[in-house]
Amino acid sequence: MKSVVSAEQQSAKAGERIENGDKDKKKKRRGSRRSKNASGCVIEDIHVESSDGGSKAKDCTRSDLDNNPNELARASNVAFNSMPYSSGSPLVPSAEVSKQLLSKSCPDPRDCEQSSRMDADLFQQVECVSQRNIFSSHWSLDAVNEALEKGEVYKALFRVNAHNRSEAYCKIDGVPTDILINGNAGQNRAVEGDIVAVKLDPLSLWPKMKGFVTENVAKPEETNSPPENDERVSHLERGEIDAQQNRCSVIGQVAENCVSRNSTPLLESCSLGDQKGNGTAVEKQCVILSSFPNKRPTGQVVAVVEKSLVRDSIVGLLDVKRWIHYKEANARTSKSLSDDDYIQLMPADPRFTKLIVPFHALPGGIRARLESMDPTLEAELVAAQIVDWSEGSQFPLAQITHMFGRGSELEPQINAILYQNSVCDSEFSHDSLASLPRAPWEVPEEEVQRRKDLRDLCVFTIDPSTATDLDDALSVQSLPGGFLRVGVHIADVSYFVLPDTALDTEAQFRSTSVYMLRRKIPMLPPSLSDNVGSLNPGVDRLAFSIFLDLNREGVVTDRWIGRTVIKSCCKLSYDHAQDIIDEKHDVAANSWPALHGPFEWSDVVRSIKQLSEISTNLRQKRFRNGALQLENSKPSFLFDEHGVPYDFVLYPTKASNHLVEEFMLLANMTAAEVISRAYPDSALLRRHPEPNLRKLKEFEGFCAKHGMELDSSSSGRFHESLEKITETLKDDAVFVDILNNYAMKPMQSASYFCTGNLEDCVAEWGHYALAVPLYTHFTSPLRRYPDIVVHRAVAAALEAEECFLKQKQISVRSCFTGVHFDKDAVESMEGKEALSVAGLKHGVSSTERVSEIAAYCNERKLASRRVKDACDKLYTWCVFPCEARVMNLGPMFMTIYISKLGIERRIYYDRIEGLCADWLEATSTLILDKLEFKRGGRGYLKPLKEVAYLVSPSDTCAAKCSAMSVTDSTERREEVVPAVFPLTVQVFSTIPVALHAVGGDDGPLDIGARLYMTSYYR
Repeated sequence: MKSVVSAEQQSAKAGERIENGDKDKKKKRRGSRRSKNASGCVIEDIHVESSDGGSKAKDCTRSDLDNNPNELARASNVAFNSMPYSSGSPLVPSAEVSKQLLSKSCPDPRDCEQSSRMDADLFQQVECVSQRNIFSSHWSLDAVNEALEKGEVYKALFRVNAHNRSEAYCKIDGVPTDILINGNAGQNRAVEGDIVAVKLDPLSLWPKMKGFVTENVAKPEETNSPPENDERVSHLERGEIDAQQNRCSVIGQVAENCVSRNSTPLLESCSLGDQKGNGTAVEKQCVILSSFPNKRPTGQVVAVVEKSLVRDSIVGLLDVKRWIHYKEANARTSKSLSDDDYIQLMPADPRFTKLIVPFHALPGGIRARLESMDPTLEAELVAAQIVDWSEGSQFPLAQITHMFGRGSELEPQINAILYQNSVCDSEFSHDSLASLPRAPWEVPEEEVQRRKDLRDLCVFTIDPSTATDLDDALSVQSLPGGFLRVGVHIADVSYFVLPDTALDTEAQFRSTSVYMLRRKIPMLPPSLSDNVGSLNPGVDRLAFSIFLDLNREGVVTDRWIGRTVIKSCCKLSYDHAQDIIDEKHDVAANSWPALHGPFEWSDVVRSIKQLSEISTNLRQKRFRNGALQLENSKPSFLFDEHGVPYDFVLYPTKASNHLVEEFMLLANMTAAEVISRAYPDSALLRRHPEPNLRKLKEFEGFCAKHGMELDSSSSGRFHESLEKITETLKDDAVFVDILNNYAMKPMQSASYFCTGNLEDCVAEWGHYALAVPLYTHFTSPLRRYPDIVVHRAVAAALEAEECFLKQKQISVRSCFTGVHFDKDAVESMEGKEALSVAGLKHGVSSTERVSEIAAYCNERKLASRRVKDACDKLYTWCVFPCEARVMNLGPMFMTIYISKLGIERRIYYDRIEGLCADWLEATSTLILDKLEFKRGGRGYLKPLKEVAYLVSPSDTCAAKCSAMSVTDSTERREEVVPAVFPLTVQVFSTIPVALHAVGGDDGPLDIGARLYMTSYYR
């Protein structure tokens, strides 16, 4: 009879076996990680009206398994039923509501049976006893709360470095520098996204800050330290540019993990354990950091306060090869398999450690395939949830919850990406659809009477040519004295999505639309987002309109906000608007859209030109006032008629994009001003903090090293410096792109917040990049839930204003929402009562509720970016030759910047069979040459094909002839000539590379890069 012991003992045994068996795979894993360096962040608020989407959530009730416990659901055919991943705040929809929303699909049974032993005592059968604990025990909740009150610990979000899992960071509110959590013991079983309690180390144990400089202008030194983990992403990838163990670095400094020799009793007296109250602790911590800016604060995780729900949706691959090897060894020793055996699961996300899944916990179908030693099982993408991770276990125990299919196939990968990011693309519920009007729909006459009728105004939309959800429209009128009245008209989605209805619950649950390369997952039902709610041309539509009276300098002298009825006369694309701006408005030649109503094209052309002139003035004024603009072209795939990608192209931002952007920014700022004044405790705003100081100093060092002067004392001066540098480098567009990419790295992400949570810190409400004190999202309610929340607050303010003016019998047009704000009226007894009644009617929520919505929407927006980035990688299964710029060079690897995608990658050339890499230290020059004989010596050598994509000269000639035969109707690929051996490389050299997909069946998906070379000898 088997002994029954704890899960801790079993996982400790499994952890020891994994460690003993991993030595032979370390080199291969290092090689697979080497190509994962990427570019920095995108300030998502800068291009307000870009078509980047959000994401939507999934319910975590696991109803697909609960309803059918003996079967494992194939996730590609079911509604994903896992709750959305949230970073600390309560989830907006309840579990019951979520289950009702997204439990409509029946699971498609997999040919494997779930073990009947899947219960709370799942992992109790083991064979050995743990001898020691690897991790410290977590503090109790009472101990954590007491320490928080005393300021001895901090509560923070736990983030793991994707390039170095042993490094993690915790961001404490009010503290300018992230806390480094180094090593597995310090991380103490916390995983990505957990809310943890962190105890800081004494000051004397803090290491030197990476990239720290003591001069006014940063002087870069050699570095290869792993970068900090950030949630900011570029077009396709996230990461930093710091290189490891490279001698010729462009940016950064070495981090010295040493104990300070200059620590004094005075410094030790600053220990955080002596601080009373968390607010005081934060203040003292800020004083210490300002006094010792060269120090990196470190700490230890003492408790996991709230477990991240991402623990329930870890996607990866089973290590079947090791299992087969283990089984064959058992067969030779006549040892039979038992339920105490396990198999490893290797997560696709490098931020997660490997998991161990006990054999008896596997679904029956997987068990059967393992028993038959089916090698194809290793290529199957699976999802697992962490069940337990005790002090004595080096790795967490897990159980498999979903199977998606082969990792090399497109659909299983997309389903896995959606599942991992808690995005559900199931159909909308019947209750949600029941509240929508049926098509064809017309605006009710009583609604027309309640609104301002603008159907005779020349209103038009400007959107991407493929857009179907038209949120915004523009108009312009000439006024006496040279003034212009610009109208910004936004779809009135709050008319259809009423508070606390089934549709509102589902929209809140999804939070944002998700835009993938060739697919969109909408936040609202298409019948609403693409039809009755969309500002389609030629039909009456409901809108929120903001009229702004501007003088020639772009100063707003007066405004009016209200609910209206409009009829758009045409749907213009950005290209159409750009043609008008460029005086290329030949309607017949440019295939312009149909024109509706009593308007001529001359009316539209005149309006576009007027708006373009005003937007230019507004843009220049915004930059004069300190705004920051980091221009970056957006990459896009080109597909042939069969849907196969054949090249990338870059779409630069045009004047027509800027035209729309300026007026959307103005409308968002206006809405932020209105709701923050009317409801100062519960307004949903958006803030953008100042850049990361350390990374900003690194960027200054990069510029100083290359003779470029950068002033980062404010966002305005930062922008002016970049403009001057860009003008100097105008003949090198690639380097300008690199510079903008590097300038984005210090930028932090913008986020939603509730004003009531920061009522004592109004200075933190501002938006750094836009250089404005108040900002929110108002202009995209068809694809962002926060915009609907803002619309309700604006509607409540308008109604309260109308009631107050009637009650007071005042003839003033506006006192709550106009340019001239009457603070006394808002704070009067009558004003407060009117705002309260209107707020209840329109669903203006409390501070706590808005805070929950803000936190939830922040996570959903980040998830949508992760989905977009991951899905873009799926379309790189072809090899794409392109040019890259060498940014970092050394004896082991080079870091390259690929301007076509705005990403960075590493190419390793040390210990490659058939390749000789000569590093000339004196001149920082690398010479790569091909060896025609096998290299001797010990150790594993990687094949040449891992570092170079070789083509013969005859193949190159044939490809060139094929490209010349392409018809004129097909856009030709830019020809990239392969390099030849020997290849001489220096920093900033331009070299040809071949981009291709890596991973799929054998690891996480990514975009890899190899040298693009030609040789007769392959």
